[in-house]
Amino acid sequence: MRAMRKVRRVLFAATIGSLEEYRAKRGGEGLAAALEVDPMALVETLEASGLRGRGGAGFPTGRKWRTMVENRSERVGTTVVVNGAEGEPGTFKDRSILRKNPYHVLEGALIAAHAVGADRVIFGLKRSFAIEVARVRTAIAEAEASGWSGDVALEVFEGPDEYLYGEETALLETIDGRYPFPRLAPPFRRGVRSFEERHGGARPGVTSAANVQMAGPGGATDAPPALVDNVETLANVPRIFQRGAAWFRTVGTEESPGTIVCTVTGSTRHHGVAEVIMGTPLREVIESIGGGTKEGRRIKAVMPGVANGLIHADQLDTPVSYEAMSAIGSGVGSGGFIVMDDSVDLVAVAAGVSRFLGVESCGQCTPCKQGGLKISGLLRDLSQSKGAERAFASMESSVAAVADSARCYLAHQHEAVVHSVLERFPEEMAAHVSGQAPPVPPYLVAELVDITGGVAILDGRFRDKQPDWTYEEVFSGKLPADRLGEGRYGEWTFRPREWVSITDVDD
Repeated sequence: MRAMRKVRRVLFAATIGSLEEYRAKRGGEGLAAALEVDPMALVETLEASGLRGRGGAGFPTGRKWRTMVENRSERVGTTVVVNGAEGEPGTFKDRSILRKNPYHVLEGALIAAHAVGADRVIFGLKRSFAIEVARVRTAIAEAEASGWSGDVALEVFEGPDEYLYGEETALLETIDGRYPFPRLAPPFRRGVRSFEERHGGARPGVTSAANVQMAGPGGATDAPPALVDNVETLANVPRIFQRGAAWFRTVGTEESPGTIVCTVTGSTRHHGVAEVIMGTPLREVIESIGGGTKEGRRIKAVMPGVANGLIHADQLDTPVSYEAMSAIGSGVGSGGFIVMDDSVDLVAVAAGVSRFLGVESCGQCTPCKQGGLKISGLLRDLSQSKGAERAFASMESSVAAVADSARCYLAHQHEAVVHSVLERFPEEMAAHVSGQAPPVPPYLVAELVDITGGVAILDGRFRDKQPDWTYEEVFSGKLPADRLGEGRYGEWTFRPREWVSITDVDD
C-alpha cells in the first residue's frame, strides 16, 4: 500500500512553546487579516471554504456563523465557546492539537469573536485535562499581557468528565453553573444564563428543564447568544483567512474539503493520532496511523466512536469524508476509529457501547435512559449466554424505541450502533443465541485519557460508574436529572481517574 500523504495544517509536528514562537512562525496573520475585514465578509469567506465542524456532526461552520450574526442580541454581548470537552470513546484529537499548539485555536476563536461580534471567549475543557488546561491558561495569559486578544475577555472553564458535557447545550448549561443536561434550544444556542439568574426569580410557564430563557430571531430577548465551535474546527480558521478559501479547498473533496485529525486505536499494532486529507480511504488511515492489524489477524469491523454504525470489513476502502461515510450508513464522527480484528466478539462490543451510553444518559428522556439501560442488560445477557433467546427476541423493539422524543443525539447514537450490529453482523448474534459462541463480558468502552508509547489508555474507573453518575457499590435507582436537578455544578464531587491500558482490555 502506498504511504499516506502527510499534512500539517492543524496538528503541528513540533510543540509551539510560546506566543512569541507562534508569531515568529507567521502565527497571527489570519487574525490580523480578519480584523481588517467586515464581519459578514468573514462569514462569506468561511462559507466559501466549505469548512465543516470537526466535533462530530460535520455542520457547515460558515452557516453556523451566519446564523449567529443574523440572530445577535442588541442588548447583550455574544460569547464564543471553544468546545474542548472531548469525551468520545476512541478520540484524542482535540487534546493532541492543544498540547502541540493552543495558539492557533485561540487565534481561531478571536477571529470568530470578531465575525459574530463577541466580547468574550470561553474555553470549555475538563478539569481532568490538566496538561491542556495548563497550556490554554498560559496561552491566554500571554495573549492578554501582549494585547494580542484586544478587548475580548478570555476564560477557561473546567468541567466534569461526563460524556454529555461535550454536547453543545449541556456545555452551556454547565458553564452557567448547572449540571450537563442537554436542553431544547434553537440552532444558534441562545440562553447562556437562566432567567432566574438575570431577574432573581423563576419565570412562570418555563418548559426548559434548566429554566433557561431562549431568544427568538432578531435578538428580541436579553438571553445572551453563544457560538460553540470545536477545538479542531477553530484550529482551521486562521489559515483560511491567512491564505484564502480556495487554498483550504486544495485538498479534500468537494463536500468535505480540508483535512481531519484521526485517532486509531483497538486491534492495531500501535495506536496514534495523525492529520489526514479528507477522502483518504479508511484502510489507508488505519494502516498509516495504526500499522495495520497484528500478525495473523484480519479486520472484522471498525467503530467510529459511539456515534455511528459499525463499518464492515468489506467497506474499508470507503473514503474518510462526510458524504462517503454517510453513504454506507455510518459517519466520520470525531475521527476516532476503533479497529476490531477477528478475535473480537461484536456482541460484547455492542454490550460495551450500550452500557456506556446507558450510564452516560442524563435521564431527562425516559426512553433514552430506561430503554438504554434495558438494551444494555439484554446485550450483557446475550454476550454472556444468559437467557440469550429471550434477550434477542426483545432486542429489535427495544432498539427501535430508545430514541423516542429524544432531546439530544445520544439516544440516536445508541440506536445506530446497536442496529448496525444487528443488521451487519447477524452471525455474531446468532452464535450467542444458539450457544455456539462462548460467554464473554462486555467490551470496555470508555473515554481515552492518553496515548503513551503507541498504547491507548482508557478511563478504567468507568467500570464502576453507576447509572446515577456515582461510583457507589450499589445503584441508588435515581436518575442523574432527578438526583442532581436542583443542585449546582459547583457542588460536583470529582473522582480521580484510574488508567487502564487498552492492551489490558484486549487481553
